Amino acid sequence: MVDTQITEGLMTIDEFIEAFDKQPFEIINGEKRIVSPNVAGHVMFAANIMWALLSFVKPQRLGEVYTEAPFVLMDARQWVKGSRIPDVMYVSAENLARFMTSVNDPKHKPFVLVPEIVVEIISPTDKYTEVSEKVDAYLNDGVLLVWVADLRTKTIKVHQPDKLPFTLRGEDKLTGGEVIPGFEVIVSSLFE
Repeated sequence: MVDTQITEGLMTIDEFIEAFDKQPFEIINGEKRIVSPNVAGHVMFAANIMWALLSFVKPQRLGEVYTEAPFVLMDARQWVKGSRIPDVMYVSAENLARFMTSVNDPKHKPFVLVPEIVVEIISPTDKYTEVSEKVDAYLNDGVLLVWVADLRTKTIKVHQPDKLPFTLRGEDKLTGGEVIPGFEVIVSSLFE
């Protein structure tokens, strides 16, 4: 049986890397959650949204887009207090530069930052309460936009701090709002 609770307290970044190498996991509200492999539809949607974002942000050097990349939250004493693995995340150029200059040997560490945008794709095995809890955690971490894609209904629910969420479908446009001004994509095109 896999231990789902972190009972020994916080871990160092090196302990996190060692444990993550054995079995990828997230830490949400102190609970260690093992990450399951993704199904084909999940991976296809992730590729579509990643391509849409990259084709907009890369030419303008606005930032980077990553898939299945862990980011960690550190406390003031440099202990890992949380970790997340969004299906897709956007990190602004400024945020990434700050990480690269503030972390020792950054290319051999998980991202120690909070991305501006995360995308969560609901898989058949996901529980609604866990997805909702994860969205809340992202917003509490400081993520500015959370897009939750539902492959079954072909909808995207948009979450922002201090605003009511709303749902997009069909020919609606998903935009980057104030986070990535000018970015927009037709929702239905992401589910093709």
